Amino acid sequence: MASEQTRFWILISLVSISGFSQGMILPLLAIILEQSGIASSVNGLHATGLYIGVLLASPFMEKPMRKYGFKPIIVVGGMLVFISLALFPLWQSLWFWFILRVTIGIGDNMLHFGTQTWITTTSAKESRGRNIAFYGLFFGVGFTLGPLMTRLLEISQALPFLLSAGLSMLVWSSMFFVRNKFPEKDEINASSTSSSLGRFIKTGKIAWVALLPAFGYGFLEATLHSIFPVYGLRIGHDVEMLSIIIPCFAAGSVITQIPLGMLSDRLGRRNILLAVLTFGIFCFLAAASLEHSVVALFITFTLAGMFTGSLFSLSITFLADILPPSLLPAGNLMTGIAFSIGSISGPYLGGLFLEYFPGVSFFYVIVFMLLLILTATYVKKNVEIQYS
Repeated sequence: MASEQTRFWILISLVSISGFSQGMILPLLAIILEQSGIASSVNGLHATGLYIGVLLASPFMEKPMRKYGFKPIIVVGGMLVFISLALFPLWQSLWFWFILRVTIGIGDNMLHFGTQTWITTTSAKESRGRNIAFYGLFFGVGFTLGPLMTRLLEISQALPFLLSAGLSMLVWSSMFFVRNKFPEKDEINASSTSSSLGRFIKTGKIAWVALLPAFGYGFLEATLHSIFPVYGLRIGHDVEMLSIIIPCFAAGSVITQIPLGMLSDRLGRRNILLAVLTFGIFCFLAAASLEHSVVALFITFTLAGMFTGSLFSLSITFLADILPPSLLPAGNLMTGIAFSIGSISGPYLGGLFLEYFPGVSFFYVIVFMLLLILTATYVKKNVEIQYS
């Protein structure tokens, strides 16, 4: 069986392949549906399937993990992902593809919950921050490379799905060399479902401001990958250019993921959030003004990723600062739910915006959302840091 160090890198590899599949499927299906004449509002609504799956699976993850351990959750989740990817070329139907998207969302959620919990619960305290930074970094790398698969549409519509499925299955198979492990007993007790509703309510009251960046990141990620390709085609950019522009956001986040985390340790999570949200707003305002320039979009997407691409990881650490340990399991689930709600609302609202305001830049939707989060974070000044 694999050593602890080997197990860590296997889990990290699974995270990267999950990011790769998500980064591929959003722009790929958006482009296919746009070229098939599907309305932008329907295209945006269809993109929510992935995150509906994440949302549906979230409340049911803890109990199976306590009963069966980490490995079965990850194995089943990975299997759902690569089988669903392989089934896309079988039948081009909106409803069939939507069901596959939901299934991938469920599988990805199982992968993320299993790998994230396994890494955090087995890492030493002095190396936990570094390990989680690698977790976010490798997901970002996978998410950056995923949209490049859209270029394979010129060869065959089925090719990107089959290649992604094969790659996912290859990485997934490495889990059979990993020995199963169960959560610690104290974590199980803290995650007891007997008063889960009360814990969720209490968590929301204490740390609602820390959940907003996760919502914002979900909104950004899903909207940029599912609606921007549609908008980009409409304003004259070709598929090949879009497949290179879109990954710039995730690439930017890879560059600053670890530095921003370290900076937030020194200057405070709230201060860094205020800064990155402000700079992110300026980046997307610039993108709105220069959207017809490919070079300008390369630059603004990269800069926007450098500033706002760490919103999710900052949300997790901000939450850990505020909440007592007994509420952290509920807080982690609520972070995932907030991310899913943002991911579901973003493509749908973006699609509606394209349909009803065709002459207005799509980027103003993102600016408005970031401005709301910035305002709420600024207003909530007295955040009590209960645990460091």
